[in-house]
Amino acid sequence: MIKYKRILLTGASGALGRVLRQSLPTVTATLRLTDRESIEPDSEHEEATVCDLADRNAVMDLTRDVDAIVHMGGMALENTFDTIVQSNIIGLYNIFEGARRNGVKRVIWASSVHAIGYYKRTETIEPDCLTRPDSLYGVSKVYGEAIAQYYYDKFSLESVSIRIGSCVPKPLDWRMLTTWLSYPDLQHLIERCLTVPKVDHTILYGVSKNDETFWDNTKASHIGYRPKDNAEIYRAEIEANVARPDPGDPIIAYQGGPFVAAGHFEDP
Repeated sequence: MIKYKRILLTGASGALGRVLRQSLPTVTATLRLTDRESIEPDSEHEEATVCDLADRNAVMDLTRDVDAIVHMGGMALENTFDTIVQSNIIGLYNIFEGARRNGVKRVIWASSVHAIGYYKRTETIEPDCLTRPDSLYGVSKVYGEAIAQYYYDKFSLESVSIRIGSCVPKPLDWRMLTTWLSYPDLQHLIERCLTVPKVDHTILYGVSKNDETFWDNTKASHIGYRPKDNAEIYRAEIEANVARPDPGDPIIAYQGGPFVAAGHFEDP
């Protein structure tokens, strides 16, 4: 099912970038890879380039002759404000502006649970809820969702902002029994975001079919995401190996978990 001539994958050396590098060739003839460090193409269908996303001119070149962008690049954890600005604010703006100027059809990008991390775990929220970031990193994701909406409203550039929960090979703690997104479900979700006929600007939650959930994706049902994996199969393993946290501990009481529990990153 080849739909695109060329897709750009940013953050291609990261954990999620490596996972998507395996599945994206099913929807594109050529996969353009980029990261801040050198990447070696694995096949004749890949092309690779080094790019600092904060370099606007470089991103203008990077996004040329591209039909769609899967943006997994940027700072993936809490950090200093200056670092967050360069990676997740300037870098994301450059991606959307490059897409607009170069006629890219669609941008799929990694937002985060940390855009809404201050909701309590007892609350079930929808994609159009009030944002409640739990960190500077979370603030950058709120900004990204606003940029995506702006570029759709003003320029009709379609995009999907995926509030990723905990995308790892298997759940590692009690909170992840609720927030886990498996690698196969991530691959399926990205494929749906790229191939469904129309997305406008959609915000949705990147989470597997877990028995416990914080999030309601009903308003994003047009994407056709049908997750198959369930964190529940790991419950016995976690119960046996991970101490159950106190229900009042912010790590378990809030949806953002450890980001809520942590102090302000720039405090001494």
